Amino acid sequence: MAANSILHTHTRPDGRRLVAVRGDITEEDVDAIVNAANEQLAHGGGVAAAIVRRGGREIQDESAEWVRLRGPVATGGAAITSGGRLKARHVIHAVGPVWGTGDEEALLGAAVRSALTVAEQAGARSLSLPAISMGIYGYPKELGVPVILGAVQTHLDGNPRSPLLEVRFCNIDSATAGLFADALSNL
Repeated sequence: MAANSILHTHTRPDGRRLVAVRGDITEEDVDAIVNAANEQLAHGGGVAAAIVRRGGREIQDESAEWVRLRGPVATGGAAITSGGRLKARHVIHAVGPVWGTGDEEALLGAAVRSALTVAEQAGARSLSLPAISMGIYGYPKELGVPVILGAVQTHLDGNPRSPLLEVRFCNIDSATAGLFADALSNL
């Protein structure tokens, strides 16, 4: 696969950048990437499996230890591990909702805000996140993209001292990446 491609960059009035990227999140050269995780942090499929394949078994081992010590990550919450052999120093495991279980918009927004908060606590200046819940969890992409983007915007608006200078929306699927690019171009 070719290198990740920037589809659109939006620079906010505060100078922070929001970037739509088409490509492999495991190739992102950022401080932290977000994994679309399940409550048990069992990385068996989708983005999660790709992250462990590329970053190494230690990411799954650290995830299992996180759950052993603290219990499952609630929907809307997030946990952090190292990035293993990834370019990113950290992987933030955000648990989004399964479509059809109720209160999906609020839970997806909470998962994004949790991931941003955990990234800030780790001192991340750059973060890349996928279309959380829009794969196997069935969240319709055209509904989920504005929720994710809105949660990021609201979080950054409310946290002017956040160390985050760049938030990237990285998706391997061209259609999903295009939805993020379109949404950013309309800001």
